[in-house]
Amino acid sequence: MTVTPIDLFASSIHLRQGGAIHAGRGAAGGGWRLTAVHAKSDADVHAGRWAVHAEAEEVVSCLIGKIRLVLGPERPGGPAEEIRLPAGTAAIVPRGRRHRVELDVPSSVLTVTLPGGGLEERAGAGAE
Repeated sequence: MTVTPIDLFASSIHLRQGGAIHAGRGAAGGGWRLTAVHAKSDADVHAGRWAVHAEAEEVVSCLIGKIRLVLGPERPGGPAEEIRLPAGTAAIVPRGRRHRVELDVPSSVLTVTLPGGGLEERAGAGAE
């Protein structure tokens, strides 16, 4: 097998049951997905939308820069939670918890999760 470099900003890494690893876009074959993004603005990280993953937890890591991980309320009407992640730090988002990433400065962000779940439009500040 030929080993070649993988551009993490152009491809996701898929970690499959049984130890197989695949590089490429999409959720082909199931398993965990590692995705890296170099974000210059909030639009690059879909800051105007909540994400939720019902099937698994998610690791969100700031490799370079400084980001805020905003977790939606645990209960309706409760407060949102904001976690500041400087370069070299990570947080684990609980399964089923709405969340979004916001930038303090242009940043490189790495996430690891099972594909699935989705994005929903944020309905303004009252959605928190």
